[in-house]
Amino acid sequence: MAKRSLETGKQGMVATSQPLASKIALDVLKQGGTAVDAAIAGNAALGLMEPHMCGVGGDLFTIVWDANTQKLHGLNASGRSPRGLCYDILKKRLQDEKHDKIPVEGLLPVSVPGAVDGWFSLHQRFGCLPLSSLFEQVIKYAEEGFRLTPVIAGEWNQYSDKPSLSSIGDFHQVYRPDGLAPAEGDLFRNPQLAETYRVILEEGKRGFYEGELAQRIDKFMSEHGGYLSRADLVAHKSEWVDPVSVKYRGYDIFELPPNTTGMAALQMFKLMEGFDLSNRIEPDPESIHLMVEAKKLAFEDRARFYADPDFNPAPIEKLLSDEYNDIRRAGISDRAANLVSAGDQFLQKGDTVYLTTADANGNMVSLIQSIFHPFGSGVVVPGTGFALQNRGLLFSMDPSHANVYAPNKRPFQTIIPAFVMHQGKPHMSFGVMGGDMQPQGHAQVISNLLDRNMDLQAAGDALRWRHDDSTQPTDNVGDSLRDGGKLVLEKGFPESFIEELIKRGHKVSDNDGGFGFGGYQAIMCDGKGAYIGASESRKDGCAIGY
Repeated sequence: MAKRSLETGKQGMVATSQPLASKIALDVLKQGGTAVDAAIAGNAALGLMEPHMCGVGGDLFTIVWDANTQKLHGLNASGRSPRGLCYDILKKRLQDEKHDKIPVEGLLPVSVPGAVDGWFSLHQRFGCLPLSSLFEQVIKYAEEGFRLTPVIAGEWNQYSDKPSLSSIGDFHQVYRPDGLAPAEGDLFRNPQLAETYRVILEEGKRGFYEGELAQRIDKFMSEHGGYLSRADLVAHKSEWVDPVSVKYRGYDIFELPPNTTGMAALQMFKLMEGFDLSNRIEPDPESIHLMVEAKKLAFEDRARFYADPDFNPAPIEKLLSDEYNDIRRAGISDRAANLVSAGDQFLQKGDTVYLTTADANGNMVSLIQSIFHPFGSGVVVPGTGFALQNRGLLFSMDPSHANVYAPNKRPFQTIIPAFVMHQGKPHMSFGVMGGDMQPQGHAQVISNLLDRNMDLQAAGDALRWRHDDSTQPTDNVGDSLRDGGKLVLEKGFPESFIEELIKRGHKVSDNDGGFGFGGYQAIMCDGKGAYIGASESRKDGCAIGY
């Protein structure tokens, strides 16, 4: 049952995780802006209003449906590791500082922020309004303040109260003024971020990657033992890529290729396609079991093969082939698998914010943007008003791994936008933010829509599950899932279904460990010239159409 009403609109639609950001994006559409213009404005607003999840210090990925060319376009706006930090130096730093892996916070996990270049790449190709129109309201709110919404306020307080975040830069000055995180209903201002946005407006992306902001970052890093330099920022460029797809129940599901984790969702769909998941009650232990087992297989391949394609191209065609997935699916039984490995032997034979927008001309945007962990690296360069991402911690330190750390390399990425086409026409843009939950969330939402015939809002509101402890792309080659992992169920599943899953061998828990079950936004074409919007009931946001 849906917890919110569906939103409808003929002229345009937006859906974000913060109501004010949705309003700002909708205002851009009403001014005659494109879906891309609205997405940029909404993303800039979220960088101010949901800063523990996203911002100009992070990366961006998007899929755009261009009504003029009748084509999907993918953009990889993720940054690379510092050129001046080689593997041997990083390994010695980790040993000296007694780290087993690249740490979550501090200077070592910082990689080049790609979001700003992503905005300019999108705007140059698909925008129509001047950037000043996109940033005007956001800058005003940054200067004068906005009131915190409940979910964001709770997360802000939870994630910002870590002693390790206070050691470098202006983190506390920006995000915990007066020594406290702002509470629900409090007025929050970020004049430093307002100034950063002004520099971006006045000087373009050069102001961020070459000018004053780049110089500030370079100086701060060199003074504190970091490696990200102005030269790294100057060299950064986004990359236009072709989205990858598989067919599921007659619909074409599109994701972006590695270095993102979108392929994991596609691999799940290929495995799920071979099972009858239709006409089942919700929730249903057998369908959950089959989807969890598909997830286990997909995530082991993810851990082994997904990396920066400039260094190690993944065998995409083989991973998505019918032959390969028929072999992998045959290993799924009515019992939960404890030992699961990547499919090397078969192949040799052959947190984040998500938003979506749509305009009156039929253009649609599926955009996801993140600084990875809450408040990223915790490093806020004085005078900038934003945290730098910690995406570099997703490199492996195993020299034989496809995702091993190297200078000027893009790390594995968890964030994925998605898009659905039907009979050659745009059908739906959607995403489910939240680390490793994202491919699992994509699979659950699409199954709810196409297997259980739920409407767009109910498909997102339905109870979710999350499987944890699969092998990660940061682990060593040869590591694999050996204990079956843990199946976490959202509160509300009937006891009888939980008991059935336990009988099948799943280690079931209702303690999500604070990771949550994702955040969903979606826009669907209704086939009659209008849009339908849905938003995550577990978040503060909303869908708004007109």
